[in-house]
Amino acid sequence: MGSSVRELAGATPATRDRYVDLLRVGSLGAVVLGHWLMAAVTPDGVGNLLAVVPALQPLTWLLQVMPVFFFVGGFSHALSYRSLLRKRPEGSEDSVYSAFLRARLQRLLRPTMVFVLVWGAAALLVQLLGGGGGLTGVTLRMVTQPLWFIGIYLAMVAFTPPLLRLHERYGWGAFAGLAVAAVAVDVLRFAAGVPYVEFLNFAFVWLAVHQLGFLRADGRIRLRRAALLAGGGLVTAAALVALGPYPLSMVGMPGEKVSNMAPPTLALLAHGLWLVGAVELLRAPAARLLERPRVWRTVVAANGVAMTAFLWHLTAMFGVYGALLALDVDLPEPASAAWWAQVPLRLALAAALTAALVAAFRTFERPAASAPVQGHGPLAALGATLCLLGVLGLSMVGFGGLLDGRTALLIAIPVSAPAAVAMTLGGWLLVERAGRRTP
Repeated sequence: MGSSVRELAGATPATRDRYVDLLRVGSLGAVVLGHWLMAAVTPDGVGNLLAVVPALQPLTWLLQVMPVFFFVGGFSHALSYRSLLRKRPEGSEDSVYSAFLRARLQRLLRPTMVFVLVWGAAALLVQLLGGGGGLTGVTLRMVTQPLWFIGIYLAMVAFTPPLLRLHERYGWGAFAGLAVAAVAVDVLRFAAGVPYVEFLNFAFVWLAVHQLGFLRADGRIRLRRAALLAGGGLVTAAALVALGPYPLSMVGMPGEKVSNMAPPTLALLAHGLWLVGAVELLRAPAARLLERPRVWRTVVAANGVAMTAFLWHLTAMFGVYGALLALDVDLPEPASAAWWAQVPLRLALAAALTAALVAAFRTFERPAASAPVQGHGPLAALGATLCLLGVLGLSMVGFGGLLDGRTALLIAIPVSAPAAVAMTLGGWLLVERAGRRTP
């Protein structure tokens, strides 16, 4: 592994934007750390540290960094799709689309499929044996929650070609159109009380942030505009929280009537703008740091396992808490002095267990070699849609209640875990078939 990382780092082209790789790893790492810190587990149940200590909620304005990952995704998707168009000028756009979709989803869905199958089998075994209560039951319900991110990312990949064409025609206007649509959704939601309209902002908010990545790929976010995004986004987010119906926390909180995250709100979009502007202002000093061979090798190594670590980090966290409870280790009251003193130990144990899980499953994150193929765009789009719905449904319903038909509402449709798994696997098979099919 070490020699492979050294070789990859050494072979990095001079034209590669290393800062984008750092942002990808850093944003996922911040999410993992945030989840580990926010979990408030006691022998009586699982809570959220931000609910126990509301004064800590402003920290989410720094630690809720998923907008950065989707911004980076837009940058990478623009470069990847344009590269395929250049390499296959004789191919139809339909075949280029399916090749793009398969290539982008392969590294994302292979580790996801393994995660879903391993946890699905484990959950079924536990429940057949009569388990599923206590912390085990909580784990079965919550361990799939990070999959919402996979679902949103799948939508971004699927919509890249048409949105990239809009970007190439309208530039900042395409981003503005998505932002205005997000505003309209919140007006209809909060002022007119239109039911279910808020779910449209899963698309408008995250795709607007993704569109900023296209602008970054074309060099259209320079220092002045980065400063405007950071300052304007921060002021707008603060005003919306202070004057509107939006909560302070930029992550979901238990029991809250309105969440900035699920579904996303205009306040979260403003938060995303400030984060994008902030990271762009840091680009130059970070780029100089990344010229150091040791720093760059670390980023390369982390990028190779980042998705696997993200998928399994909650498994590791609940595994640590389960082991502590089994060993009768005292779990102090959340936010107490003893609780904070125990944080370094819990983090170290969670990191060690995550590393072990990464060692076990990282091979599935390596992209498989693929030969040039003809594609079938509609079939690929159908497969991506099924995968999207499947992983979103699974993130909501979890693996608890497999045997008693437990469901969760995906927008307005009840979805069970078996149905979500079937959609995910079926969608993946369609994407694979579309990438191999010849007209």
